[in-house]
Amino acid sequence: MKRFHTFLATMALTATVPALASVEDELIAAREAFRTNNVAELARYASSTSSHPLASYPAYWLTWKALEKDDDAQVITFLNTVKEGVMPERIRNEWLKHLGKREEWARFAQEWKNLPLEGADEETRCYADALRLRQGNRDIDLSAFLQGRDAPPGCETLLETALAKGIIGPDWVWRRVRLLLAGNYLTAARKLATAVGQTLDAGMLAKPATADASTPGGQEVLVYDIVRNKGRANLDAAADALRAIESSLGKERAGFAWGQLALLAAKRQQMAQALSWFAQADDDQLTDEQWEWWARATLRTGQWSVLEQVTRTMPARLAIKPAWQYWRARALQALGRGSEATSLLVQASNGHQYYAMLAREELGTTLSAPPSTKAPGEQDVSTINALPAVRRSLALFHLAEDYRKPEFRTDAQREWRWAMRNLSDGQLLAAAELARRHNFYDMAIYSAERTRDEHDFSLRYLTPYRDITRRYAKQLEIDEAWVYGLIRQESRFITVARSGVGASGLMQLMPATAKWVAGKMGLASFAVDDIDTNIQLGTWYLRYVRDSLSNNAVLATAAYNAGPNRARSWQDSKPLEGAIYAETIPFDETRDYVQKVMANAAYYSSGFEHTERSLKNRLGTIPAR
Repeated sequence: MKRFHTFLATMALTATVPALASVEDELIAAREAFRTNNVAELARYASSTSSHPLASYPAYWLTWKALEKDDDAQVITFLNTVKEGVMPERIRNEWLKHLGKREEWARFAQEWKNLPLEGADEETRCYADALRLRQGNRDIDLSAFLQGRDAPPGCETLLETALAKGIIGPDWVWRRVRLLLAGNYLTAARKLATAVGQTLDAGMLAKPATADASTPGGQEVLVYDIVRNKGRANLDAAADALRAIESSLGKERAGFAWGQLALLAAKRQQMAQALSWFAQADDDQLTDEQWEWWARATLRTGQWSVLEQVTRTMPARLAIKPAWQYWRARALQALGRGSEATSLLVQASNGHQYYAMLAREELGTTLSAPPSTKAPGEQDVSTINALPAVRRSLALFHLAEDYRKPEFRTDAQREWRWAMRNLSDGQLLAAAELARRHNFYDMAIYSAERTRDEHDFSLRYLTPYRDITRRYAKQLEIDEAWVYGLIRQESRFITVARSGVGASGLMQLMPATAKWVAGKMGLASFAVDDIDTNIQLGTWYLRYVRDSLSNNAVLATAAYNAGPNRARSWQDSKPLEGAIYAETIPFDETRDYVQKVMANAAYYSSGFEHTERSLKNRLGTIPAR
């Protein structure tokens, strides 16, 4: 643990600091007291006086416990003591939710003024909007609640207030109820229906055949049955059931149901059905997800004229996304409207992400080796190192690393992200360099990616452990840039990264996969978190899935995330452009993953000065299944 002691020594702590040997022990013990709900022990640690960078953390954890008991006195004491940083910001955000739930609006209004908007989560913003409605402000945007997802309790309070104030009415409420039912958020749907004096009986939802079709609630249950039950079991049977009762449902409910069936068909890549049913849907009730899948269905089937119409008609908030600027431009090119396409491609080419890269290639520009950027000076790095939040972040990071306590890494990341707000490009690059020196690679990338005009791609696309990675990539004859692109997306070079489903290490190997690969390689024993072993196993598996999937890197990348069988199932009966295959992957996570890994690989290839730098060429063509 000498590294942690040495690190603290460099922080210029005063004589009031406890003996260095006790600093980490007390913090770990205080965190354990927090975890085990030992409030008395936690209070003892919180009461000690110290000036080391993490001195406020025991009191911070104690205040979280106080919030659980609505102990405002401790919250006020903490906020009066610790006035700046991510700790008071998170405490105030949570306290505001308690105040909103208790309808203590005067105190809420007072504290809301002290919370930066970046520190407010969705529920707190909902309470703030409810307060604005109570104060007579009717300019509240509620469109986000028509996107087919549940919302936290504070947002239910907002909707109840909006209903009471006449901002929304029964028709709006029924639209949201339909979406909640389609998402299987039954409790929330029933509660909202009750707010407009209607009943969604739990028995009818469990047995839709008993629904009374003469009532609004009964008709909504019939739509729910078609969309949620029949649609997931057999799309053709669901469509037949909808046609049988379509006239009795009315245009609005039937149009909603067709849109939901179309979404299900598109996600199953039954694109002809999807397009037919989207044409019968009520455009006004389509969510952003449905609009995007309508566009993807036209893309997958090569119907460029319909794609042009859909991307022209979709809501402006979607049409301005680089993805749909790019694909609309491609549709315009296919239709011979090159000047219009060029204008959109120029707009989509701003930035350094996946679709910006594809747009620039359509405009005739391929990645070149990134220009050298003046490295931050030592004084610049020292200035960033002196920021209190950065000092706390690095102290937490080294505590996590040296004592293998990942919970402290989460706090370190929060502190670092807070410290990066409102920094200039030069300051962000100095911060990225500082993080790199401490091997805090994920936050080095985070800082480097936030620059607006000045960029350092060697910090955005770090190459730690290159001797190991290059060795195994060469042995297995796979592209080193692709391996790095995948590791960057999988773990951000966090060697002890552990996903919620148990994947481990730099290349995020599942235990069963690691064991299977080790067996194939003849390794009798292995440690999956060991850097060399993790890269060895991960690159072997990457080569294996590539070989089993037509030697195609895009398919292998999809397989690495979602499994080889799924990657195969997403192939078409005809060859597909790689970018179209990636865009029409049904899983949001895997679609984003494939696009980012392939974009990363292009940047790494450029940095390595490899021959292949075109993203479109990397995506290539996906063979027919």
